[in-house]
Amino acid sequence: MQRRFQTAVLAAASLLLAAGCTSGGAQPRGGGSSAPAENRGGAASPSATASSAAPPAKGAVQVTGTLATGLKSPWGVAVLPGGDLLVSSRDTGKIFRVAAHGGKITELGSVPGVDPGGEGGLLGIAVSSTFGADHQVYAYFTTASDNRIARMIYDEKRPQGNQLGAPDTIFKGIPKGQIHNGGRIAFGPDKMLYAGTGETGDTGLAQDKQSLGGKILRMTPDGQPAHGNPEADSVVYDYGHRNVQGLAWDDDKRLWASEFGQNTWDELNLIEPGRNYGWPEVEGKGKARGGTAGTVFTDPVEVWKTADASPSGIAYAKGSIWMASLRGERLWRIPLNGTKPVAAPQAFLEGTYGRLRTVVAADDGALWLVTSNTDGRGTPHKGDDRILRLKVS
Repeated sequence: MQRRFQTAVLAAASLLLAAGCTSGGAQPRGGGSSAPAENRGGAASPSATASSAAPPAKGAVQVTGTLATGLKSPWGVAVLPGGDLLVSSRDTGKIFRVAAHGGKITELGSVPGVDPGGEGGLLGIAVSSTFGADHQVYAYFTTASDNRIARMIYDEKRPQGNQLGAPDTIFKGIPKGQIHNGGRIAFGPDKMLYAGTGETGDTGLAQDKQSLGGKILRMTPDGQPAHGNPEADSVVYDYGHRNVQGLAWDDDKRLWASEFGQNTWDELNLIEPGRNYGWPEVEGKGKARGGTAGTVFTDPVEVWKTADASPSGIAYAKGSIWMASLRGERLWRIPLNGTKPVAAPQAFLEGTYGRLRTVVAADDGALWLVTSNTDGRGTPHKGDDRILRLKVS
């Protein structure tokens, strides 16, 4: 998702993939070097307790290979049991499987009802916490009337392109727009489904508790309000967001979220149920001092100038939050000791691979990083878009 002064027009295209794992590392855009750079679910409030072993102030990133190339408008990524990846294509409405070893590509099929346009389309995807038993794939997508979440049974024994069952809509009515559709979904450690939404450019929705826009939602796998939510009959978990783009949990099951600012500050927030994160009353830090009479806002943990970030997906690995940045074209590392940063955020891969959309943690502590140069706002180079494998510390 990007700021409202930008315009995205990308014709729907087939997702043609050429993949293969390279032992010599990935080829950066423009032929640059890929050498390493030096340098809780549930409704409970996060604990401020520091972790027993905080990460070092400075980390390192090494691109160790390219898993897939030639992706068109990739957006969401979900990791299957065993490590393979499911990847959604925003503008084609298709979901693909990418083998973690060898990079073989299989088209699962298209999600019916996807209506791409602007920042909308097929966005986040997730696999159920009980995938081994039910084979359910969840998708957040834009239709002609709203944003919604549906689940489909994935049957890999069926022919390519026809492996998704009929969608079962579990939740609908999330506001849609040309911008700020949110879209990231993930199952938390509590096995509940979380969804980040945007305010579609209508800033008043973020402070309206009756609206689903500008919120983080928490629901059961069937789309019902989860036990322990701030209000028993509501899926709204917190509010006051502009456009939530990333969700991740640390080792102590605390929920973190990345968010687009407007013209001044992008944010990384530590999410607590029922809290108000300030948009549009305030942006960035110092929120407790802003807003209308008696309103208390929750400050972000870190902020960035919008030109340096425009954050999208986040992941937790090696004691740090890793944040993919679109306009900023870099991967940020935020080392944490409990709820506090150990040091200032550290940037990697700046300008090397263009816009970065999604980052997810692999079971072995590595990261998968997905570029986003074919979304109508980037400058595609040969091989875009791609999935990179990163060794991080």
